[in-house]
Amino acid sequence: MAVGMSVAIVIPAWNEAATLPRLARCLAALDPPPAEIMLVDGGSGDGTLEVAARLGIPVMVSAKGRGRQANAGVAATKAPIVMILHADTWLPDDAMAVAVRTMADPKTVLAGFTAILAGPEKTRWVTSLHNWLKTWYAPALFRPWLFLRGGRLLFGDHAMFFRRTAFEAVGGFDAQLAVMEEADLCVRMVPQGRTRLLNRIVITSDRRVAAWGELRANWIYLKVGIRWGLGWRLKTLGRLYPDVR
Repeated sequence: MAVGMSVAIVIPAWNEAATLPRLARCLAALDPPPAEIMLVDGGSGDGTLEVAARLGIPVMVSAKGRGRQANAGVAATKAPIVMILHADTWLPDDAMAVAVRTMADPKTVLAGFTAILAGPEKTRWVTSLHNWLKTWYAPALFRPWLFLRGGRLLFGDHAMFFRRTAFEAVGGFDAQLAVMEEADLCVRMVPQGRTRLLNRIVITSDRRVAAWGELRANWIYLKVGIRWGLGWRLKTLGRLYPDVR
């Protein structure tokens, strides 16, 4: 079996028509290609489904919610390794080989790339650094017993990927969480094995930082992270994380 045939890419999307042409170019450049690609639309009103179909990206429809959409996409694919890719994140062309090499370690069940936030005007080095640091300090502060067992917190920007068997063993993403569903999955995955942040980068759109401003963006990230870490009203955290589309 070819290396890329081991990996499925699932893309939860909502109102992402503007990002899809660049995403399609990124997917076409992957060498080796993935076994499967599935974009899961959460009821977009901007023509996302039509643009995806025109670009040749396989699509399905699910109830809105990143965790719910990701679960639906995982269930619709079969490859043993699954990558959750946001529509505004772009992979290196060898990403499938990286995923397979990473999962060759039988102790690793989940991993992700280091995310660099960038836009047409600038690269957000401060926010990118904060995102890198919180992968380490958040579990060390709020889940130290899991941190010592190799637990790291990854987020949507990291293009996380995991073993299907481990994902199914923990019941997938919590569909009730509007944000922090990736971090929650990381915590529940630790008993299954190691989680890792790789020393390889992906580029993620800085559209939230551009819309909010760098100080406000990092304050929102910090506020949401602290409340999640303390277990405070988890189902309402999405109210603190306004959409920019």
